[in-house]
Amino acid sequence: MNLTSQPLVSIVTPVYNGERYLAECIESVLAQTYRNWKYSIVNNCSTDRTGEIAKAYAKKDTRISIHTNDRFLPVIQNHNRAFRLVSQESRYCKVVHADDWLYPECLTKMVEVAEKYPSVGIVGSYRLDGVKVNSDGFPYTGTVIPGREACRSVMLGGKYIFGSPTTLLLRSDCIRSHQSFYNERNFHADKEACFDVLRNSDFGFVYQVLSFTRRHNKTGTTFARKLNTFFLGELIILKKYGPLYLDEQEYKKVLREWTKRYYRFFIKNIFLRRGKRKEFWDYYKTGLQELGFPISSAELLKALVVCQFTKN
Repeated sequence: MNLTSQPLVSIVTPVYNGERYLAECIESVLAQTYRNWKYSIVNNCSTDRTGEIAKAYAKKDTRISIHTNDRFLPVIQNHNRAFRLVSQESRYCKVVHADDWLYPECLTKMVEVAEKYPSVGIVGSYRLDGVKVNSDGFPYTGTVIPGREACRSVMLGGKYIFGSPTTLLLRSDCIRSHQSFYNERNFHADKEACFDVLRNSDFGFVYQVLSFTRRHNKTGTTFARKLNTFFLGELIILKKYGPLYLDEQEYKKVLREWTKRYYRFFIKNIFLRRGKRKEFWDYYKTGLQELGFPISSAELLKALVVCQFTKN
């Protein structure tokens, strides 16, 4: 695929205080074998050298542009701000988190799959997640799987093949069709977006490690672990998309299993957190009420009995 035939890819990096790894991230974009891209870096009122680093690179390459927010935005809102900068001329969008990076052939390999299969709305690949390779589990029998099949597999307990935003290439039309691409009420909106896009498209895959996800104590994943936001994020997705991807019996079974696991998790965390107990309680109480899934005293008591029995 030569430069004149390469469709435009919009690359976006939402960043807050990312001076430590931002240069490495930008260098990985500059090192891409694919050349037809425009790169928007969204500086979320950083107080370190993030803006200075980004501006230095923008002076060297006109494909890079810097957008600084006039006020600080929560992390998911800042991602939506970045998505609104996706070029109207672009065919694809690539998110690269500021503490992650891409292997040189990432865009080339992913765009090749998307161009070959117009039904594909999302392209994934293996990723290096810290020191482990994951996002595996995609059947090595072809390059494309129906979106419904991919989402059903994840909901029914199969391996998580979507990775992180840095792992995926998205069709820009899928983003432009939403006023806010990410659900700002779900900390795991990137996962939810996959279920949304794949309602009407297929999932493509490249059997190659094409991105790196960094794990450190300042990432959003660390915040997620702090409050164990995964359970609430899973419920939001299950309640919203479960009836679309699962039959009635499957949905009831998955929801029932989720409920049992959730209450045991909740009891354990209430007793373990001590000083952070109120923060944890408020986070879940508010989220569950918004979903019409209030905390049941009876279920909590049942979970407490199970946990005590297991402990003894």
